[in-house]
This record gives sequence, C-alpha cells and structure tokens, in this order.
Amino acid sequence: MELMKLFLVRRTRTFIKENYAKTDPKSGRKYLEFNDGRRNYFPDRVPKAIKFKTVDGDQYSRLYSEEMISMMEELRLPRYGLSTYEDTSKTTSASERDKRLLENLSRAGQRMMGFCKSTFFKRIDSSGFSFLLTLYRHILRNAVFMYAIENKLPLPIGDENELPDTYIEDEDINDIFDHDNDEEDRMSGDGLIEIPTDMKIYMAKAREYYNILSGKNNVDWLDSTYFRRSLKTHLKQDCERLIKMIELCGKWNPTTDQKLNELQDLLTKTHGNEKVLIFTQYSDTANYVYRQLRRRGFQQIGRATGASSNPTSIVEHFSPLSNKAEVSASNELRILVATDVLSEGQNLQDSHVIVNYDLPWAIIRLIQRAGRVDRIGQEAEQIFCYSFFPADQVENIIRLRQRLNDRINENASIVGSDEVFFEGNAKNLTDMYNEKSGVLDDDEDDSDVDLASYAYQIWKNATDANPRLKQIIPELPDVIYSTRKASDVLHDGVVTYIKTHNDYDLLTWFNSKGEVISQSQKKILQALACSADEPAQEPLDNHFDLVEKAVENTKNENTNVSGILGNRFSTRYRIIELLQNYYERPLDLFFTEEKRQLLKLAIDDIYNFQFVESTKVILGRLLRVSTNDDIVDTVLEMYKNGTLCRIDHDHAEHKDSTIICSMGLRAN
Repeated sequence: MELMKLFLVRRTRTFIKENYAKTDPKSGRKYLEFNDGRRNYFPDRVPKAIKFKTVDGDQYSRLYSEEMISMMEELRLPRYGLSTYEDTSKTTSASERDKRLLENLSRAGQRMMGFCKSTFFKRIDSSGFSFLLTLYRHILRNAVFMYAIENKLPLPIGDENELPDTYIEDEDINDIFDHDNDEEDRMSGDGLIEIPTDMKIYMAKAREYYNILSGKNNVDWLDSTYFRRSLKTHLKQDCERLIKMIELCGKWNPTTDQKLNELQDLLTKTHGNEKVLIFTQYSDTANYVYRQLRRRGFQQIGRATGASSNPTSIVEHFSPLSNKAEVSASNELRILVATDVLSEGQNLQDSHVIVNYDLPWAIIRLIQRAGRVDRIGQEAEQIFCYSFFPADQVENIIRLRQRLNDRINENASIVGSDEVFFEGNAKNLTDMYNEKSGVLDDDEDDSDVDLASYAYQIWKNATDANPRLKQIIPELPDVIYSTRKASDVLHDGVVTYIKTHNDYDLLTWFNSKGEVISQSQKKILQALACSADEPAQEPLDNHFDLVEKAVENTKNENTNVSGILGNRFSTRYRIIELLQNYYERPLDLFFTEEKRQLLKLAIDDIYNFQFVESTKVILGRLLRVSTNDDIVDTVLEMYKNGTLCRIDHDHAEHKDSTIICSMGLRAN
C-alpha cells in the first residue's frame, strides 16, 4: 500500500475504450463488463453548435466589432505597469521594505496586462452583461488609484501586481467589487441593464472601496508620491476609453439577448423534459443566466459557483439517482447553471445534456465538463454537448482572437514567448462549430494518459498478435536500427530511443536536416506505428549522424529540456518554467538564500528524475488554482518529504546514455 501511494495510473476514455472494452455484436456499441456480468456502455459524445443570429448594429455585433477590439488594444492598463511610472528622484530615499516592493513591481506587469486583455475578450464570449461588469470594475479600480493620488494616500499595489493562477478561473468570487454585480440593481424602468458612464459616479465610490481595501490583509501599499504625475493622466485616459467601450455596447437588453433566447428554446423545445447542465467560466454569467431564466418562468433551476456554500447538496438535488440521494419531486432540479467548480469530481450522470454557455476556448475544459455526465451509470446512448456561436462569425472571431493575442505578446519578453493567454486553437473552435465527431473524446496532450500504460498497451497488442515477440525482442542487441517509409515528406528523419544517464526512456526525432520534428513522446510513438509486414527501406545517408546528435542532445541540459519535460503545456514543463522564474527573483524577507538553494535542489531533481505520479496530478491542479508562492512552497515541501520525484539512490550517480535502437523514416 505504501508503494501504491507513489503512483497514479491515468488512462483516458479513448484508451480504455480501444484497449479494454468489448463490442456488442448487435448494436456495435462498446462496453465494459463487470464481474457480475453487468455492462456499462460508452455513450457517444455529440458536439452540437447553437448558432444564434446577430444583426449589424445589435448588441452582440457591437461587442465583436473592430471598434471595440481596437479600443481594447489601446488600453494602457497603468495599474499593471507601475514600475514604468517610478520617480527615481523620490524613491532613492525609500525604506528598504518599499524598495523591495518597487523592485518586484515589474515582474508580473506584462503578464498581468496580457491576462487582463484576454479576460476582457473571454467575457465578451461569455455574456455581454459580464463584459460590462468587467469594464465597470476596472474603472472602479482605476478610480481608487486616482482617489489615492489626489489625496496623497498610499496606493494598494498587492492585488494588482501579483498574478494568481485563478485570474481566469471564476475570477469574480474573490473580487472585492463582486457584491456590486446584481443586474436587478442596474435595471431601469424599461427593463434595460445600465452601466454608469459618468466618471463622477465612479469617483464617488472610490473612497468606499479604498476603505474596503484598507481593511484587507493581503494588500501591499506604496506611497503615491513615488510615481510620476503621468500615472494619474494615463489612469484617467484609460477610464475615458473604457467608458466609450460601455457606450458603444449601450444598455444591455436581456429580452433581445439572442444567446439567452436560444438557450430558452433549447430548454423548452429541444430538451423540454430532460435535465440540462449549463456550464460557464464566470460566476457573473452564471448568476445572470440563473436570474434571467427564473424571470422567464423556469422554476426547477439551481446554480453552483465558487461562492456556493454547499455545491454537493445542489448536485444531489440535480442528480439524485447517481448520488443515491433522497430528494422529493418538488425539490428536484431539472436545470443546473454552474461554473467549473463542478467540472471535476462530481456525479451528474442523471443528465445527458450539457450546454457550454461561453464560447469554447480550451478543448480540455469542454472534455472535462462532458466527463461529469459520461460516467458509470450513464444510460443514454448519446451525450449532447452544446456550444454557442454567433452565426456565420466563427472566422471573424478567430481572427479577432489572433489579432489580440499577437498584440498582447508583442512586448511579452518578460515572461517569454511561450506565454499562453488564449488556450486551445483555431482548429478546435472550427471543429466545434462544424460539429466534428470525436472532438470531445479526448485531448491529445501527453498528460492525458501515462506513457507507461500507452507503451505497455502497444507491447501487449503486438505480443497478443504474435506471442513469439516475447522471446525475439528481448534478445535483440542494443543499437539495432531499421528504416521504414515515412507517412509524408514532413516526417522524414530518425527517431532514436535512448536510456539517459538518469534512467529516463527518451525518444528524440530529428528530420534529415538535424532539426527537431517533435518532442512529444506520445506523438513520436504514434508516428512509428506500422504493421508487422511493413517493408524495410534503405537508411538515410546521415542516419548515424542523427543518432549521434540525439545522444549529444541528451547531454545538454538546455536543449533536452523539452524532450524530457514534455511539450510546453505539460505539467513538468510548466512547473520547471515557474520554478526557474521564481529562482531568479530578488531575495527578500520571504525568499531567503536558504530557500533559494533548496529550490535549486528541487529543480535539479525534476530535471534528472521523474515525478511521482500522484505528485504530477497534484501539481497539475495547483497550476490551475494556486498562486506561484503556494506552488513553490508545495514543491519544496514535497522535496523535503521525498515525495517529489522517484529517485533510485543506488543508481543516481552519473553514467553514460545508452542507445537502445533507432528507426529511420524515409520520405522517398
């Protein structure tokens, strides 16, 4: 049992379906058979696009207009770039504490700017009301700074210059401004929701919110006289631009909210008698959708956000059968509006209809949502996964996303070119729009299934087909090589299988020019797949040169990082990147030299040894929900407890890498 605590074997739905499931000869459906003979069939995940109509000049077309995006691009966001406004003639006499705070100001600034602008766009895709609230809160925060500057008070910099990883994960629940979000408070007599466009209103509220911040213990403060006058000027200019963005959108009209109207039709016509689970990324949107549907007559409806006191109880009322809960018919929910607080770890398979109210971004998020109802006990043959798209505008949205992403990253050298502000890609968005079959089955990232399981299944399938391989393959000598025909000209080159000096099994793939084709171990395995009767080809002229390059590559820590750590979206890669950036930060009261040296030892272990599997899962989750400080502290605690990496101390000393075999891929 102690040994098993160190491992977690993760196998994806597709992996299990392809390798362990049986096929019903009558229906052709895949199923798992339990020891008592019961069958659990795999439902088909069916992507469905709800394409709501937009008309030139309506509220949605104004949201997605070139004018709106241009104003978004022009925002300076000075609160996230305070270091550029520092008046060095004033800060030379600052206290040591203030100097440390000033030194840290620029570290997250560019990254925060990127996340802020990307969040603006994501909330446009969520709901017009949520977007308007974001603009409202941003103006309020600017007004707090302007109030402090005008009254020569300290600036609250702690909540602006630290980037929590929850910044794009239901960000509303920890915001001091979130109690000012009820659309009922903003609804005028004509039923329209109005966001203030008079700067005097914001300045009047600034004092109230400044006092709220003064009572919080997670905010650092800096003397406002440390900064040049241009800070207030640029804050004011941003406010003026944000107000123009509010004016461009205009008052929000829920009755002509075409997205909401399409949702109502889905709930009353398409799935009028079925349970429906509605997901959104933001609690603002969840609250808006919940309230508006109740106004439209839906009674058996609930909501679950990060602010919900008891999400489990809400889940039981929505899905009592799968949770074995006793719920009266009058208290049972037919509709549940939820943020991703329910996207993992809940049984919701009483329903087989999911609605993604936000426009899809990261495909893995949609896969996780589908997994909440695609669980043992799901009896439906199909799970319907709906996503909203403005009709005939998917290409325009992709273009606007790319344009904003390019602009965000133009000056992102502080955090490196691999920073990802918009998860997913245009292909995923297009596939969802076109309702491509299989798009929601599994993500292609290496982290979805442990490679040991994947490699073992390749071995098992091969030896089941030809048992003699169990004797033949172990007797093959090291450095054996062969060549097969490549699937296309882009795949030519050599794959080398190396056991590194620290016992990593590593596949490297160079093309005939010596350039890396892929560092994804799973993709390399897939590229090598062929039948037993595949004819051998003549090796490439530089086959052995490429093998030598692969060996040299493993000796160079700087060039083999991606190959060993996985692709840039993998947990290992992201953890190493985070730890290295943290390691280079200036020392302060909390980041001491002792902690820095301990962090270096932990980084070395991650480079040289594999994560304990359960640790990899824990850190993967922390990357989504915790601050950098918390992640670093967790890594160091794991290192001290010996639960960070799997280390064989008897074989940890340096030794040479070993070439196991190599496979050439010839394009012609």
